[in-house]
Amino acid sequence: MPVPPAGTALAGGTNGPRALRPLLDTVLDALTTGAEDRAGPLPPGGPATVTRAVHEACHPLLPDRGTGPHTALRTLVHTLAAGAADPADPHCAAHLHCPPLALATAADLAACALNPSMDSWDQAPAASALEALTSRELAALVYPQATRPDALITTGGTESNQLALLLAREAAASRGTATDPHRPTPPLQIVCGANAHHSIHRSAWLLGLPEPLTLPTPDGILTPDTVHTCLADLAGRTGPVLLTATAGTTDSGALDPLPALADLADRHGARFHVDAAYGGALLFSDTHRGALNGLARAHTVALDLHKLGWQPVAAGLLAVPDPATLAPLTHQADYLNADDDTEAGLPDLLSRSLRTTRRPDILKIAVTLKALGRHGLGELVDRTLAAAQTLADLIEAHPRYELHSRPALSTVLFRPTGADDTTLATIRRTLLTDGQAVLGRATTPTGLWLKATLLNPHTQPGDLTTLLKLVEGHTPR
Repeated sequence: MPVPPAGTALAGGTNGPRALRPLLDTVLDALTTGAEDRAGPLPPGGPATVTRAVHEACHPLLPDRGTGPHTALRTLVHTLAAGAADPADPHCAAHLHCPPLALATAADLAACALNPSMDSWDQAPAASALEALTSRELAALVYPQATRPDALITTGGTESNQLALLLAREAAASRGTATDPHRPTPPLQIVCGANAHHSIHRSAWLLGLPEPLTLPTPDGILTPDTVHTCLADLAGRTGPVLLTATAGTTDSGALDPLPALADLADRHGARFHVDAAYGGALLFSDTHRGALNGLARAHTVALDLHKLGWQPVAAGLLAVPDPATLAPLTHQADYLNADDDTEAGLPDLLSRSLRTTRRPDILKIAVTLKALGRHGLGELVDRTLAAAQTLADLIEAHPRYELHSRPALSTVLFRPTGADDTTLATIRRTLLTDGQAVLGRATTPTGLWLKATLLNPHTQPGDLTTLLKLVEGHTPR
């Protein structure tokens, strides 16, 4: 077989690994030198400096004659690594942006090389079977008493929440039609807290639903009394209702009181969805899983393992207690899931997503689950949450810092004592521009706070002490 021109060898087949091996050496070397040049959690200099460095290193990106594969890889991977926000650095702690496990990253390489497309069985024979097996095992963590729990693979919490609202809308319409086929079904009314993820409101807009009724959460969580008053007031005045709770808010990591909210949903005949994209990984932990009591009573649950699951993006799921819940997603395209093929036993993958072409994101998840097991992942969860408690202890013991509240998950809100909002915003941007630390920001009823979202399970107390010293060094006296 003739040797293909440089850079045009394929990743698959029996010769693919041979073509990949030297390229991977170049990539790994470039990742190393890029991280060494960055020498911190973020490149210094701010947006203009980073943009100029990328342009100078990479332009032109479409030359008349190519540079060759190794030069292109070395240049662009080095540039990306040198200009990255590196979540593996313990001082990169702004967002729910996890450092992926090397194990999961290696598995994702195999997924890229094989390139199954998860929209028909003949494009992904083994991957489709692995997805069915893995998604059902994860769904069983959410719904341990269910006979046939299931889960869809999504791109993350946003897509999971959108699917949950879609399924609720279609279930409400189906019930209305069954009751009176000649009477229009009132639109689904969503009830959520001010602490809900923005995707709840955005999904309602995308689905043509009324603006969600957003209840106040002055303490960061939905209170049962407030929800009861709202649902009682809606009774008889509106149509079907979806109550949405959050198990791990993006601002503070707070968890809504799930058992009480599930009781209220039952009492008032509302459908119940829980956005557990952040906190759902507590299911792996024997120490912390009790914080999710009541989760199994939800009609739908959003999970996201590219947060407290240490997976490369994307790794989301939407779990349901019974596959019948997913019936509204049924869709037929003759070239992908012809009726006679399905009847002959070929799995219907098109009805497992709103997307057509999908990456085999399940492989990296399955490898991680198999390698570490529930206890291994639970230990990583425990260590990460313990680091957040350590940071809270350091803040409480520090004479110049104020702690917002004890962390429920791995997010810690704090600020220099007496600092106003302008000062806090300036401190955060200065640390970013200097490339010294990546901290987030959260606005609460008590003002603006700096936000440290810890997702590195190997963070040490000394790393946290240094982080506080960096903030203190930029605080006006």
